[in-house]
Amino acid sequence: MANKPAAPIGPYTPAVRAGDWVIVSGQLGIKDGALVPGGVAGQTAQAVVNLKARLKEMGLSIHDVAKTLCFLTDMDTFATFNEAYVAGFDGARPARSTIGVAALPFGGAVEIEAWAFKPAAAKATAKKAAPKKTVKKAAAKKKAAPKKTVKKAAAKKTVKKTAKKSGAKKSRARK
Repeated sequence: MANKPAAPIGPYTPAVRAGDWVIVSGQLGIKDGALVPGGVAGQTAQAVVNLKARLKEMGLSIHDVAKTLCFLTDMDTFATFNEAYVAGFDGARPARSTIGVAALPFGGAVEIEAWAFKPAAAKATAKKAAPKKTVKKAAAKKKAAPKKTVKKAAAKKTVKKTAKKSGAKKSRARK
């Protein structure tokens, strides 16, 4: 199972759907529990492989990624990182931020986090069905409402007529 991503190395969820967005936690250049050889180029290539596997678990591809956040422990390796990143992203060019950091977990040199956008089709279908039910209920309530209004209006007229006949002053009805 070469494309099966490793288990999380901490108390977090590797990929989460939030509405139409899927957020993939930072992926390191780890395979079979260890950093891959090849320095920044090798780790970047493996981090992208791991990212693709996480996206696939969520029903997405690298082409659904809208934004990446990349971390490097040595900004002098930026050009090498870029070459491996471009090769791994198969022509996709999401927005990206690259930040130099002091250290990464497991002594990694590269970490890549991603935000992917893909509408949740199943949820969209369910939302379309819900308003129809609401409309039917609202229509049923509207049909019943005029009857109550007519009864209240008739009661107010009766009170006013009674008050006029008895010569009493008009007073506001209390609810």
